[in-house]
Amino acid sequence: MQALQPSSLRASSLNPLKNPKPSPRFPNVSRLTPTPTKKFSSITASSPTVSAPKRETDPKKRVVITGMGLVSVFGNDVDSYYDKLLAGESGIGLIDRFDASKFPTRFAGQIRDFSSEGYIDGKNDRRLDDCLRYCIVAGKKALEDADLGIDRERTGVLVGTGMGGLTVFSDGVENLIERGYRKITPFFIPYAITNMSSALLAIELGFMGPNYSISTACATSNYCFYAAANHIRRGEAELMMAGGTEAAIIPIGLGGFVACRALSQRNDDPRTASRPWDKDRDGFVMGEGAGVLVMESLEHAMKRGAPIIAEYLGGAVNCDAHHMTDPRADGFGVSSCIERSLEDAGVSPEEVNYINAHATSTLVGDLAEINAVKKVFKNASDIQINATKSMIGHCLGAAGGLEAIATVKAIATGWLHPSINQFNPESSVEFDTVANKKQQHEVNVAISNSFGFGGHNSVVAFSAFKP
Repeated sequence: MQALQPSSLRASSLNPLKNPKPSPRFPNVSRLTPTPTKKFSSITASSPTVSAPKRETDPKKRVVITGMGLVSVFGNDVDSYYDKLLAGESGIGLIDRFDASKFPTRFAGQIRDFSSEGYIDGKNDRRLDDCLRYCIVAGKKALEDADLGIDRERTGVLVGTGMGGLTVFSDGVENLIERGYRKITPFFIPYAITNMSSALLAIELGFMGPNYSISTACATSNYCFYAAANHIRRGEAELMMAGGTEAAIIPIGLGGFVACRALSQRNDDPRTASRPWDKDRDGFVMGEGAGVLVMESLEHAMKRGAPIIAEYLGGAVNCDAHHMTDPRADGFGVSSCIERSLEDAGVSPEEVNYINAHATSTLVGDLAEINAVKKVFKNASDIQINATKSMIGHCLGAAGGLEAIATVKAIATGWLHPSINQFNPESSVEFDTVANKKQQHEVNVAISNSFGFGGHNSVVAFSAFKP
């Protein structure tokens, strides 16, 4: 979620590496300079002896995707979700969950008519925060897709959230102030804390493997995929459910981002408000939902005859160590994260031909990401890049989960969804952004980018599975 409008949050004093000073505990901090990541050798026709980095071949360490589940503004079915994306349909509209008439932003990617029937029993459904409901439904639907028959003691859950149970938290504070502590629900703490999404999904399913959450703002889901894959590679789990969930479209959530001056105010035309890489973009659009992948070792998937949808090749996470909300001007944090993800994946830059971008529709962030991408990928003509957020908004901690599903569907179908609302494109964006209309494209290797407040960067790489 990096990069608000240029004037946002400039008064912050939390800028530790702008002019670093020596510290008695860390005397060398002022002399620290970025260490370049390992550079890949170029693969060109003129250098036939140079080979691509070696990918993982051990079936115990190769990680494949065998299931996907989601809750989205386009419903809870993965195929229907991607069909809507391919059609270039906008899921953005005026908020009707609460009275937003006094807010300067009155629209979002709000989920309507959500039903958990068949996935959560009625009593619990009435108690749970939507953040938890979305997670449980998305997780269980991913398991349906995966056709499971597994060892529960070797299966883990790692679903993160940026904001946690915000409705439960907001209602609890309101009850405390207006009615006293005796009116706070006993579920206030359990349903508000960020680890409960993973915990409840595991409790529902009896999964006893690694279980926790990660909260790195809008980079959350990719952090979860990266960590989950490493649990599998280290032999700590045979299968992991991983992704993100978010439900922050409530008054305090909307108000908080309004206060940051982060949101578009295109109230007269909400469907065109999220317009990444367009010169007239004026901020991001809030979204919500959940996206969960079933990730497992190739060996385990083959043993149980699981349907293999795609392969997770690798990933990376790092920190800009620069500013609470703004990306580094030189793009080093993002570009080095991309390079490290390719190194982990055993992939050269020349093998990548599709990027699902973070692309939030903010003035600074969109171009900062493009500048970083240019540092890694020298030939823009070889890569298509698109923005899922142009249609579903920015789903915060769940963004990477929903975008990973879009990425995997692009690999599986051979079609890239458009980046809609490309009316007045930025001339400095030299990549094909799949503007306004879907494109047929055989994906070789895809990466999905996610960045979050605090300078959290995360990149994951996928490809079609090839035995």
